Amino acid sequence: MAVAGQNLKYLRKLRGWTQEEFANKLGIKRSLVGAYEEERAEPRLEVLEVISDIFKVSLDELFRKDLSVIQGSNYLAKRRQLKMMSADRNIIHFVPVKAAAGYLAGYADSEFIDELNTFTLPMLTGGNYRAFEIIGDSMLPTPSGSIIVGEKIENIDDAKTNMAFIVVSRNEGIVYKRIVKSNRAKNKVSLVSDNPVYQPYQVNVEDIIEMWQAQVVINKITHQQRWDVNSLASLVNNLQSTVSTLNKKMN
Repeated sequence: MAVAGQNLKYLRKLRGWTQEEFANKLGIKRSLVGAYEEERAEPRLEVLEVISDIFKVSLDELFRKDLSVIQGSNYLAKRRQLKMMSADRNIIHFVPVKAAAGYLAGYADSEFIDELNTFTLPMLTGGNYRAFEIIGDSMLPTPSGSIIVGEKIENIDDAKTNMAFIVVSRNEGIVYKRIVKSNRAKNKVSLVSDNPVYQPYQVNVEDIIEMWQAQVVINKITHQQRWDVNSLASLVNNLQSTVSTLNKKMN
């Protein structure tokens, strides 16, 4: 089974599939794909038949031969090398909502990050970028389901107050908020929603794992939301009032 597990992982990555995508094609749970690849379980015969049909390999080849050598002279190593060579193209890894829980555990794991789908945007040059799918209406008018592309900010001191960030923290998970820093309590920051219905709240700086300053918002055009001047003015006034009150409390 040792070679088979290695071959399964190789074949999956050859197609650029995540474990979740591969599991969907096999009609099984994602955890089973991980178990097969890590040799903690053996695939059932019907699963092996599907794998054989997808990749056009025999069961004998799957269990007895190192396909990475036969099919492409260590293709995966070359693929990783090409990705490194194209780093200046600003390849952006995408974290969908369904991967958010796994991201909290695997954000520093290069193999986990390599599993994520990627894309590029021509308007972004330099920097370290990542994309996150957001849900909820706390940042309206940015709609739920939007993709936020953020640039990595390494230090809280470099985070500009009142700017929008994807904030990854141990207690709150992945959230999209504006950061407001305090002159008095430097060990805490406030996270503020654009939708004034939601109250700001504080998080400890030491609990923040990552910060990605929003650079691009991507969303589907499903319907056009109309905002009249009075509604926009009211939204801006409410937001300014919220931030002003928060600054007074913190200063």
